[in-house]
Amino acid sequence: MTKPHILLLGEIRHAKAEWEALSDVATLSVCDSANREEFIKDLKGKYSDVVAVYRTFTSVAITGRFDAELLKEFPSTFKYICHNGAGYDQIDVAPCTDRGIHVSNCPSTVDDATADVNMFLILGALRNFNGAMVNLRKGNWNAGVPLSNDPDGKVLGILGMGGIGRALKKRAEAFGMTVQYYNRKELSPELAAGAKYVSFDELLATSDVLSLNLPLNPNTRHTINKEAFEKMKDGIVIVNTARGAVMDEAALVDALESGKVKNVGLDVFEAEPKIHPGLMSNEKVILLPHMGTLTYETQKKMEVQVIDNIRAALTTAKLNTIVPEQAGLQ
Repeated sequence: MTKPHILLLGEIRHAKAEWEALSDVATLSVCDSANREEFIKDLKGKYSDVVAVYRTFTSVAITGRFDAELLKEFPSTFKYICHNGAGYDQIDVAPCTDRGIHVSNCPSTVDDATADVNMFLILGALRNFNGAMVNLRKGNWNAGVPLSNDPDGKVLGILGMGGIGRALKKRAEAFGMTVQYYNRKELSPELAAGAKYVSFDELLATSDVLSLNLPLNPNTRHTINKEAFEKMKDGIVIVNTARGAVMDEAALVDALESGKVKNVGLDVFEAEPKIHPGLMSNEKVILLPHMGTLTYETQKKMEVQVIDNIRAALTTAKLNTIVPEQAGLQ
């Protein structure tokens, strides 16, 4: 009996042995298509029997977004998209569901590494470390940088308290911060672990530090916009380790220039790797090049989790970590 065909989109760097071990239940191949047009052509040829894909974030440069247009080109054998990443905004889940294609992501393996970066940005922004480091490189030792603020006693508002948000809560409380949050649905007391549930408007109005930890989808794009900034405290600190487009960067630049926002820490951007020039030039902004999950340990765990999802799909017809939108489909 022919083994199911699994296609790798991108590169596996750390779990190569685990990937090769999948050959006991599948025929493995690596995509060598040069672009979306060629990939679609190959779906009618050498990939015409593919059952599942291991999808990396960077493979979007080849395939483009997994949208209805692309999905209709896949063969009828295609059943699973196993994505290496917590965020899966490059995949349009609705047409996947319509076609009976199940999607998995890596929802928990990224929590600690991303929360560490999150906390680094909060501390750096509160303490104005970026301005001090810039001045130091100019030869100005402890000159020209205003006094900063301690995290102790500050109210941290977490917008989207999923796994990363909950991991951040633990870290922030260790620095003496009080945590409140807003989700579409209030968490159970066990998951909230003492964090106060507030409305979206109250979160904006009463937080000293606002951390963006919500997924990007059509409903969350530009959640933080001009109107949202107007509802915030003067001098608020904002940190984003989610996706750049959950915040309107042009509105953020305006809020920084007006003084509404005091300091910012960003690991993600609307059009990355491009960054708004108003953010690049502002010393009140700490910029990181999307480093949230860039540790060896986390990258290895993510790759293994994707491979485990593929194995589960082939052996049990179920994904271990199917995306929430499809939770009732297995």
